[in-house]
Amino acid sequence: MKDRVILHVDQNSFYASVEMLRRPALKTVPCAVAGDPVNRHGIVLAKNQLAKQAGVKTGEAIWLSRQKCPDLVLIPPDYSRYLYYSRIARELYNEYTDRVEAFGIDECWLDLTGCPNDDGFAVAEIIRERIKNELGLTVSVGVSWNKIYAKLGSDLRKPDATTVISRSNYQDVVYPLPSEDLLYVGPATSRKLRRIGVRTIGGLVKVGPEFLRVLFGVVGLSLYAFAAGLDTSQVAKSGREVPVKSIGNSITARHDLHTERDIKAVTYMLAESVSSRLRISGMAARTVQISMRDYELHNFERQAPLRFATQLCAEIAPEAFRLIMDNFQEGQWIRSLGVRACNLVQASKLNQQSFLEDEKHREATLRLEETIDTLRGRYGGLSVRRGISLADRSLTEHDIRKENVIHPVGFFGP
Repeated sequence: MKDRVILHVDQNSFYASVEMLRRPALKTVPCAVAGDPVNRHGIVLAKNQLAKQAGVKTGEAIWLSRQKCPDLVLIPPDYSRYLYYSRIARELYNEYTDRVEAFGIDECWLDLTGCPNDDGFAVAEIIRERIKNELGLTVSVGVSWNKIYAKLGSDLRKPDATTVISRSNYQDVVYPLPSEDLLYVGPATSRKLRRIGVRTIGGLVKVGPEFLRVLFGVVGLSLYAFAAGLDTSQVAKSGREVPVKSIGNSITARHDLHTERDIKAVTYMLAESVSSRLRISGMAARTVQISMRDYELHNFERQAPLRFATQLCAEIAPEAFRLIMDNFQEGQWIRSLGVRACNLVQASKLNQQSFLEDEKHREATLRLEETIDTLRGRYGGLSVRRGISLADRSLTEHDIRKENVIHPVGFFGP
C-alpha cells in the first residue's frame, strides 16, 4: 500500500514577519510582537531573527527579553492583519489539495495523497517560493507519511526550508531528537521521562507502548504512536468546521483585585464579551467556568451548571460572579480573571425552555443584548458601558473582544 504524502507548513516568526512587511525598517533591528507591559500582558508572542539571535524566546516575559536584548523593539499585536495573511496562505494551499487542516493561525497540514501532483518535496518547494513571492513571508515545510513527522520536519530547519522525513531516514532523523520535540511532550511529561532515563524520541520508542501506558495511561499509547511514526490521524477536509467546545475570555488586571466592586466590574466585562461571542457563533452555554490567579500566581478554577442553556450576559455574569465570590478569601488579591462558557449547544436547536412568564423576559433581554452588540459593532466596543465599569476605568477600559488572543487548535480538537 502506498504511503500518504503529508506536508506541514509553518510560517516563520509569523506575527513578527507580518509586522516587518508593514514596517521594513524593523528588519534591521531586533523586534518582538508582545503584549502590553503597562497592562501587565508582558509576554513575547513572536520575535524576528535578530531578536532570536540575542536570546529572546517566545512566551517569556518582556522584562526578561529586555535583559537579554536592551535594544528590543516591541510591537503590539494586530490579530486582524494576521488572520488576513493566514487566510490568504490557506487559499494558496487549497490550490494543491482539498485537505488543508489549520493548526493554529500560522500552521497547516496538507494531504497530497491521490492528488495530481503528489510529489511532496516538489510541492513543498513550490509553496515556499510562492509564499515568499506572493505574500512576502517565509515558511518551513516538513514532508512525511504522517502528520506528526511532517510537523517535526517543519521544526527542524528554520527559516525557509523543506525537510523530508521518509521511511528510509526517519530513524536517523527523528530518533536522536530530544523527547520534548515531540508534539504534546511538555515539561511535565519530559521530566517524568527523564526520571526513567528517556531523553530522546528513540528512547521513548524503545521502552514500548505497554510501559508508557502504565506510566501515562491511554495518553502513553498516543505518545508511542507519535514517536514510532504510527500516527494514522487524517488531515481534515478544507473548510470543515471544528465543533466549538467552549468560548472564554481572560485578562490580567492593571492592578490586583481585592474589592467586591472591582471583581464584579471585571467579571461583567468578561462575561459581556463571552456572551457576545456566543451569539455571533450561534451557540448557547449550559455551564459557566471561572478561573483566577492570585498575586502568588496560584491558579484556581470552578464551574457550575446554568439553569438554562443561554447566550445572555444577564445569566452568565451573575453565576460567574457568584462562583468567584464563593471561593474568594478575605485578604486575597487576584491578579487575573477568566470567564468561560462551556458545554455548548447550537442555539438554533433549542426548544422553548420554559412556559413560565420569565421566558418572555429572557427573550426581551436577548433582543436588548443583540442591540448592544450592533451598537458596539458600529461604534466600538466601549461605546455602550455598564455603570459599574466607570468606577475604575483603569480596570475596564478594554475592548475585550478586540484584544482577544488567538490560541492554536489542539491536535485532538479544541
